Amino acid sequence: MDLEFTPEERAFRDEVRRFIQDNLPASLAEKTRRNIHLDKADIVAWHRILHARGWSAPNWPKQYGGPGWTPVQRYIFDEECAAADAPPLSPFGVSMVGPVIYTFGSEAQKQKYLPRILNMEDWWCQGYSEPGSGSDLASLRTRAESDGDHYVVNGHKIWTTQAHFANMMFCLVRTDPHAKPQEGISFLLIDMTTPGITVRPIISIDEGHGVNEVFLDNVRVPKQNLIGQEGKGWTYAKFLLGNERTTIAEVATSKQRLKRLKEIARAERAFGAPLLDEPAFRDKVAAIEIDLLALEYTNLRVLAAESAGKALGPEVSMLKIRGSEIQQGITELACEALGYYAAPYERRPDGSNQPPVGPDYAQGRMEAFLYNRATTIYGGSNEIQRNIIAKMVLGL
Repeated sequence: MDLEFTPEERAFRDEVRRFIQDNLPASLAEKTRRNIHLDKADIVAWHRILHARGWSAPNWPKQYGGPGWTPVQRYIFDEECAAADAPPLSPFGVSMVGPVIYTFGSEAQKQKYLPRILNMEDWWCQGYSEPGSGSDLASLRTRAESDGDHYVVNGHKIWTTQAHFANMMFCLVRTDPHAKPQEGISFLLIDMTTPGITVRPIISIDEGHGVNEVFLDNVRVPKQNLIGQEGKGWTYAKFLLGNERTTIAEVATSKQRLKRLKEIARAERAFGAPLLDEPAFRDKVAAIEIDLLALEYTNLRVLAAESAGKALGPEVSMLKIRGSEIQQGITELACEALGYYAAPYERRPDGSNQPPVGPDYAQGRMEAFLYNRATTIYGGSNEIQRNIIAKMVLGL
């Protein structure tokens, strides 16, 4: 594995850095830095700025409207966006359903949906998990029954991120209740404005509205919205989850958060000296930095293999496990460093004439800690990822 960037790759880094410096609105960077909940308009605004440059789908090939970047270029792009506190792109269209559509979809589906994903004309959400069918996704019960040129869909999805923003959902449904669990599942594209769809908010522990329940009551979906073949949805779902688990590692974001953690620990005092000089706390920071460095090198090995034309394998489960655990560890240490300044959820409620509680860098740390409790669960729980590694790598 060659870890040195070529002159062309270094020039590309400079190009990306200049573009972000010139085009990222300061208000969006400040929101991201302070971990203030981004609204739909914030995410769409940055997406469309990137789209104007041809960069809204970093992982797409040129033939479908992407920049055609190498894996290393995508890595550099992610690094520079995280370092500049750029808002994250919504992954559901760009990183998840988009590649499924251009890999398995019909020509008509590609022509209809891919341009709309690129310019953020459609906002997608993911209809996978159900009550009792989260990590055991193959047990899902949402059914789609054939009725002429439509499917009639009935069921209940849960933990559906950004469904309250979305006008489209990619959804796993059971089209054959008599087949083996994985063989009776199909992959449908569902218009969220269709009659019979109800979205109910779930307010998470960080007091944010990011996830939802979605109820489908006799929802009619045209059969032309079926991806690939009926009953092959599990194949397409596994393809999508491989891409999702790679992005969940969030190495670039964790590096930026670690940098901020060190800044906090240098500013906070312990026994009259910077907290970062306190041996016990310094050891915790060093341990997580070593783990992050190991994760980064593992991620680079995956990129090197991908650049050589090798398909992603079970190693993406390892990226997901360690990436999510490191994210949790960094946010936990940030709260530990802040002490009681981390405790207030609202440092100054709206309309208050009182000064904020604690320093400015305390903003958003508790919210990040609370939200990241979910990282070891979503995208396939870490227990399931360990089972995949045990089976596919160790042969157990």
